Amino acid sequence: MTSLLDAPPSLVEALRATRRRRPLADRARAAGLRAVLNDGIFAVTGGDHPHTPLVIHAGSLRPDVTSERHDSARSRLRGTLIGELLRLLSVGVHVDNPFVDACLAWRAQTPSPELLARLDGLDDDERARLRTDVEAHFVTLVRSFGAVPAQWQPRSALHVVQRLAGGDVVLRDHVDLMFGSANSLNASVTLLDLTSSPLGEGVERALRYHALVETLRTSTVPLRSAAFSSATGELWIREVDPELLTRAVEDVIAAIERAWALR
Repeated sequence: MTSLLDAPPSLVEALRATRRRRPLADRARAAGLRAVLNDGIFAVTGGDHPHTPLVIHAGSLRPDVTSERHDSARSRLRGTLIGELLRLLSVGVHVDNPFVDACLAWRAQTPSPELLARLDGLDDDERARLRTDVEAHFVTLVRSFGAVPAQWQPRSALHVVQRLAGGDVVLRDHVDLMFGSANSLNASVTLLDLTSSPLGEGVERALRYHALVETLRTSTVPLRSAAFSSATGELWIREVDPELLTRAVEDVIAAIERAWALR
């Protein structure tokens, strides 16, 4: 089932199905998905090995990956800082000053040196515009978010790596927010991707990719993969089913074909 909600009363409530609506956890599908991926890699490479592993991430799934390079530094900074605010909200931190609190939280992590230099290099006008951007997006996020109960085990800013074909291909992923347990009897893991841009076709591919990588990581199919736009207040929720995972595998193999051709 697919649902599109505009400015839901509570984003968190919309993401979690009631227990009776959650299917039994599927722990049998991951092995088959991995086998299909490994077979697909062999079909692409003919058994040859790249000099360095082919690295695939959600952005690699775009047929024209070069378009990503034109994202402005301001947009990247805005997205990064909004992600930090989501992380704070997910554990119940009260945010008094969105821009300052986000910057402090980000600096306390291990920020990208390039992006940190961009932030530190902003002049007063550029910094003021970025602050206004972040504060506006935070209003949309906090108005929609709601509270995450501690028993849902929220985890934020997860970096995931999965190796395929003996390490010839590396799948990398970043999940903004995850909750639920892969060890429960019923499927309960929900993945949330936060973007500061409007939702579009690329988000669909990313949601499938997040679900696939999580399935490979835990050997358990997650319940849902979702995306929220702090620009528009839209929430897309995708139930993770065999069709979605099959399409994700096709996306990844197509990305591997492109990466192999460019090696």
